[in-house]
Amino acid sequence: MEKICWKGHAAMFGANAMWGLMSPISKFIMLGGTVTPLVVTDLRIGGAMILFWITSFFQKPEHVSHKDLASLFVAALLGIVFNQGCFIFGVSLSSPGDASIITTSMPLWAMVLAALILKEPITGKKVLGIAAGASGALLLILGNGQNGQETSATTGGTMIWGDLLVLLAQFCYALYIVLYKDFVNKYSLVTIMKWMFTYAFICILPFSADSLMHTDWSGLHLPELGGLSFIVVGATFLSYMLIVVGQKNLRPTVAGMYNYIQPLVACIVAVCWGMDSFNFIKGMAVIFIFGGVYLVTSSRSRKELESYKAIRTKEEAG
Repeated sequence: MEKICWKGHAAMFGANAMWGLMSPISKFIMLGGTVTPLVVTDLRIGGAMILFWITSFFQKPEHVSHKDLASLFVAALLGIVFNQGCFIFGVSLSSPGDASIITTSMPLWAMVLAALILKEPITGKKVLGIAAGASGALLLILGNGQNGQETSATTGGTMIWGDLLVLLAQFCYALYIVLYKDFVNKYSLVTIMKWMFTYAFICILPFSADSLMHTDWSGLHLPELGGLSFIVVGATFLSYMLIVVGQKNLRPTVAGMYNYIQPLVACIVAVCWGMDSFNFIKGMAVIFIFGGVYLVTSSRSRKELESYKAIRTKEEAG
């Protein structure tokens, strides 16, 4: 069995924990209606871009070839623009409950794409682990009674398009994790992220410039500004750095499994803030999620299976 890389697991846990925390904080910020989801997305991308460029001035400069810059542009589209953009517009057309459920498909996409592109084996442990993690996430989501309460607010045809956009967001992010598994080892994480967020900002600015200019920034109070600061610095700048660390050290399917941490953290925060209560169902959800992560982590990789087959072949030949 492969040696467990605790650094990679800690990085993916930290990134997804901050993304889970971002959910209730974003809802709090947007309650007043001053800041729209599109503005929050633009602030995330623009703020992270500035922070990554500032950080890059304190490290040794790296030359990035034109070919790799083109690759980073595609990475920015998959990992940031399409992922965040499709999700934001998808949620606006669908219901938050449906969107939360669809986000649980990301690890499944990661497993299938890793099998098709990287030839990673689909083992029984992986399937069981993803099923357990998805079950835990769904228990948390459906246990909050979101689905069904908000469905009536949206027409059926519009909801289908919204659901498809959210599904596309998950597919794009899974494809990014799989395609750039090896590429992220070529440069430092700061170099990779500064170019990805620069490209992403250029792509999204034409769609959000008008909203940015018409936002009443003076209407934001200290708690809202603090929340926005966390979203930009913690849930974007630090999280995306941690994601690269996870990509470098974990298989795509294992990295994707940590997506299930997000609804868990959001639930814990809601309980701590008195917005929700802890019960037996939530306890079972926690067991399912961490049990699923363990099963996928302990499943054999392609290298392990090839090594095992080689040893068996030698033993049979001997």
